[in-house]
Amino acid sequence: MTRTLPALALLLALAAPVAAQKIAVTGGKTDQTNVVVTASLPAGDAAPNAVTLPGGLHAAAQATSDGKTLVCVLPKLKAGETVAVTSTTLNYMKAPPHFTFAEEKDGTSDLLFDGRKVLQYFRPKHDPKDHFYTFKPFHNVYDPAKGAAVLTNSSAKTDKDDLFPHHRGLFFGFNRISYGDKLAADIWHGTNNVFSEHDKVLATEAGEVFGRQRAAISWHGKDGATFATEEREVTAYAVPGGTLIDWSTVLSTKLDKVRLDGDPQHAGFHFRANQEVAKNGKDNTYYLRPDGKGKIGDTRNWDANPKAVVTKDPRTVNLPWNACSFVTSGKRYTVLRIGHPDDPKETRGSERVYGRFGDYFEYDLTPDKPLKLKYRVWVQEGEMTVEQCNAMTEAFTHPPATKVTK
Repeated sequence: MTRTLPALALLLALAAPVAAQKIAVTGGKTDQTNVVVTASLPAGDAAPNAVTLPGGLHAAAQATSDGKTLVCVLPKLKAGETVAVTSTTLNYMKAPPHFTFAEEKDGTSDLLFDGRKVLQYFRPKHDPKDHFYTFKPFHNVYDPAKGAAVLTNSSAKTDKDDLFPHHRGLFFGFNRISYGDKLAADIWHGTNNVFSEHDKVLATEAGEVFGRQRAAISWHGKDGATFATEEREVTAYAVPGGTLIDWSTVLSTKLDKVRLDGDPQHAGFHFRANQEVAKNGKDNTYYLRPDGKGKIGDTRNWDANPKAVVTKDPRTVNLPWNACSFVTSGKRYTVLRIGHPDDPKETRGSERVYGRFGDYFEYDLTPDKPLKLKYRVWVQEGEMTVEQCNAMTEAFTHPPATKVTK
């Protein structure tokens, strides 16, 4: 009987005898976990839906929509190790767990895996009469076990709804934007009727390995005119033990220059935990950083003391990763946020006990120089170690090399 990875719960009859590719996957300088592997597919070949691992186990694989790339996830890959996998096609007696997109409802759409909610894209059209609720799109994150608890802070009707409701889910923006003839915009807070808006879905992909959506988003000044446009892509992978998310964006402009600036608390790419954490954070929230585990309630911020002669905290500059551990819905969760080496520097970090953390940078956006960003987010129940965070960071920033042979 064909053996498969237990975590994928594949129910199959047999491996179909199609033309197979042998893929040599070579690890980097350190051991890696939850390793996303991509390999080229020959033109015209039928897309396989699995790979055979050493020892005969199978792992799910998924071809991208253009049919050019095969994607799978290896649970572990040792430093310098070369693992030979073979693409194959499995015929199922029962469909295996897979991602699906639910229909849009009330300005939101959900990504599910095997019926479990993974992500929610909050994307209502901007309504001037309901401005605070609709002035920016973002993603909510659900608990990785049952998909029942929302781990992030969602939208609010007014700025008086609990603490800091302008911080929402997985979000990107800047609070000090300048352009044109002394024009200014605060996409983060949405002041003076400034807003960003979901325009349309550009592409979706959903299968056994990943669910992916790319959306067009426009950024509008207080006069309502568009000063920048964004293509935001969010991918969730099927991995055991948690939710693995790749978040990326390309921000462009047709204006001569758009200056992106802000402060560490209100600019860049951030995660904001559920409002419950704002109430219990001082007693439960801590940060895990490359230099070790922090104390409960201890935070670091680039501008920790604005009145000092030197305000920069060097421990917050260009961090490869940062992780926040908090309690909500009766359980402890840890969220790891990894930056990509190609992202703009210098990055300046910020942490809060209510579970809002991230970093920002300064950037001059021009027609010839769009802003390109890539981040990875890992969400799991319980705590993590520095070693685990380092391994996941290595898998993202230095993906394994692949060599395909027939």
